Amino acid sequence: MQLFWLSVGFGFVTASVLAIAAVGLSLQFGITNYVNFAYGDFMALGGFFAYVLNNQLFHLDIWIALVLGALGMGVFAVVINRLILGPFARRFRSSHYVLIVTFGLSLILLNFEYSIWGAQVRFFKMPISQAQSIGPLRLTKNQMIVMGIAVVLLVAVHTMLRVTRLGKCMRAMSDNTTLAMTSGIDTKRITTITWFLSGSLAGVAGVVLGISEGNLTPASGELFLFVIFAAVIVGGVGSIYGAMAGAVLIGMATEVSAAFINPSYKLDIAFVILILALLIRPSGLLARTAT
Repeated sequence: MQLFWLSVGFGFVTASVLAIAAVGLSLQFGITNYVNFAYGDFMALGGFFAYVLNNQLFHLDIWIALVLGALGMGVFAVVINRLILGPFARRFRSSHYVLIVTFGLSLILLNFEYSIWGAQVRFFKMPISQAQSIGPLRLTKNQMIVMGIAVVLLVAVHTMLRVTRLGKCMRAMSDNTTLAMTSGIDTKRITTITWFLSGSLAGVAGVVLGISEGNLTPASGELFLFVIFAAVIVGGVGSIYGAMAGAVLIGMATEVSAAFINPSYKLDIAFVILILALLIRPSGLLARTAT
């Protein structure tokens, strides 16, 4: 029973990391209508931005490095969209061409990370925190901070989408970009802001993934990308709230299953849930009607 509750605690942490990444990917998809297969590499690069600030250059506190690394990743995502992905999306109507470009971008970023930081495992410089009992759960201070970051970011995204003018413009573009443009919405500006937000969330997810797993490698994001896709598809492609729900379901299922089966098979659980969701409810738990 103790192992079960430990797995539940890990499930909450994994779901938190997964929710941040899945919401970032859904935001970008909702505006551009194509999937960025380099998103996992965005996460890893954001993690390494923070690693450099935390461990190599300025030896900043990990949480300050997280904020700066996320902002740097947001700017990087905007530049990538302006120079590479945006021009292809405008030139070709079919999203298949852009998908191929994101595959290529993924390989470029992965090899860039390997060339700079190598294949060895990296670690953030941060104090080791002891596990504390919270009811039947045992969580470290760092894990609780990761969960708190996820809650704050998800509430902030919800508030932005439902209350602010920016969020309403993003929802309008997600429903119909052409209609939004004719209604006077500056779609180019909204797209740029969305890429910044999506990139920043990828950066945060990359750092908290490294914190929760205890290590960081160039392949960390790519290995996690399948789980992100599973959460997004199970929740409903393009639905922000679906991404949140899918992240909780996938995160809890993969970690709790590790208490009963070989942990090396826990990612297979995500695949099984994905297949069942596609068979039973192909549109996802919360099918996209609006962002």
